[in-house]
Amino acid sequence: MTSAFACTNLGRRYPVRLGLQSVHALRGATLSCQKGWTLALAGPNGSGKSTLLRVLAGLEPHDQGELTVLGGSPRDSSIAARIGYCPQEAPTHLELGFREALLLAAALRGMNGTRATQRVDELLSQLKLTAHAKLRVSRGSGGMVRRFALALAFLHEPELIFLDEATSGLDAEGFQALDLLLRSAKAKGCTLVAASHLPADWTGRADRLAVVLDGRIAAIGQPDELLAGRDLLRLYGELAANHSNNTQVPSA
Repeated sequence: MTSAFACTNLGRRYPVRLGLQSVHALRGATLSCQKGWTLALAGPNGSGKSTLLRVLAGLEPHDQGELTVLGGSPRDSSIAARIGYCPQEAPTHLELGFREALLLAAALRGMNGTRATQRVDELLSQLKLTAHAKLRVSRGSGGMVRRFALALAFLHEPELIFLDEATSGLDAEGFQALDLLLRSAKAKGCTLVAASHLPADWTGRADRLAVVLDGRIAAIGQPDELLAGRDLLRLYGELAANHSNNTQVPSA
């Protein structure tokens, strides 16, 4: 099978204290994902999940290692056009209506008028936002804004979509809509990568679960196998102990 992305020994540092010191958000992360998979990334806060997603999506550079996304660099415009991204923080400040904001995003993506209108109206319906289409994003409920962020990621029907804490703040309607979007995207061969500190939200939706600890991939496998008989804190503790003892961790 062909990989949607592959990274080897990926590193990312953030300068602190006027650049005299740096914090390592990624410390040699090695990971790949087959096209058409749904891959969930789990890890405690500060483990590097969001940084990894941003680097994979081309939103941040890496300063160590090798990275290939959809056969090239995610920072290349031709590759970036095939990627969707849902950030952890939804755009709550927009003073445009939900429909108007999506139409603007479609235009910026180069979608023509007919296709853009059809796609926007389709997403508004799927995400239960049609009745609120003219409501300003800034005045929408948390659940509405979260669904709107999902719409932005799926809008141009990309080949690869990165979702950062996409289930956070979702209501029941939001989870139903997410499942609908996931089924539709996977039917078209889309690859999805979702970071979450609650992997239970993805165990029934993901083909693989990768655990991120201290900027590294500590384990990867089928979700039910990794979590079998263990809660998440116990799994993190076991993997951390394995790492400190330099023992082998589970791998796909």
